[in-house]
Amino acid sequence: MSFSALYKDYQEIVENWLDSVISKHLFQRSGIHEAMEYSLMAGGKRIRPVLSVAVCDMLKGDRSLIMPYATALELIHTYSLIHDDLPCMDNDDFRRGKPTNHKVFGEAMAVLAGDGLLNLAYEIMLADLTNEKNNGLKKAQTARLIAEAAGISGMIAGQVMDMESENRDISYEELCTMHKNKTGALIRAAVLAPAILLDASEEIRTNLEVYAENIGLAFQIKDDILDHEGSVEITGKSVGSDEKNNKATFVSKLGMDKAKELLKSAVEKAVEALKSIGNNDFLVKMAVFIAQRNK
Repeated sequence: MSFSALYKDYQEIVENWLDSVISKHLFQRSGIHEAMEYSLMAGGKRIRPVLSVAVCDMLKGDRSLIMPYATALELIHTYSLIHDDLPCMDNDDFRRGKPTNHKVFGEAMAVLAGDGLLNLAYEIMLADLTNEKNNGLKKAQTARLIAEAAGISGMIAGQVMDMESENRDISYEELCTMHKNKTGALIRAAVLAPAILLDASEEIRTNLEVYAENIGLAFQIKDDILDHEGSVEITGKSVGSDEKNNKATFVSKLGMDKAKELLKSAVEKAVEALKSIGNNDFLVKMAVFIAQRNK
């Protein structure tokens, strides 16, 4: 099966799980439920949950084990986008080709929709952790990994650094640390979660961590490039916002040519990290896809 066909299959698996979340938790037609569903089902690449399912397949595990955690990752990611777009943050008008959540539902409801998605992610993980099936310790470790990635030592820490970097000439090291947390933390959690659940060897986990860190870096560099070279019609979100907000990016710090060189290097390192793990074709191609995407 081709990469694009398999990616589509993975996306369909994720969409089906998200549909089940809506039918179980967001079926009431209240304002908060509509606001949560609006952003959750607005499309998107679903890269984080797809990575989790793909790693599970690579390790020949049972997909049903990872799906509650893969779903939680997408809920957390969506909440972060809603909050990231708010006027007090990046003040963006479009996301995934649609008006941002606060443009449709108002700022207060958008904040609460983000809060709702974040808390629902933990509900889903804890429901799986406390059911009658075994493997409770591994599930708890996986939930902790995701919680830490989303929290003040992960994504939130990166977001704080991002806000504090406005109108400042931060160092390259600070830029890397910022995006390792803001963008990379959830990607790392998505890749490592199946390895923890399936009790993969330390060697496999180490290699997957190198892979995750480099595709996380590649993802952010490509985002920075698209913010300069992309168009709102293709990317589905505002472009040029980093420059407008005077934020440091890999392009502003290194220049376009060197940013593209770093992107190429990150993909090569990611691919190299998978060489000792079999059944890795999709994940190798995913690293290339992240670097070549146009949105």
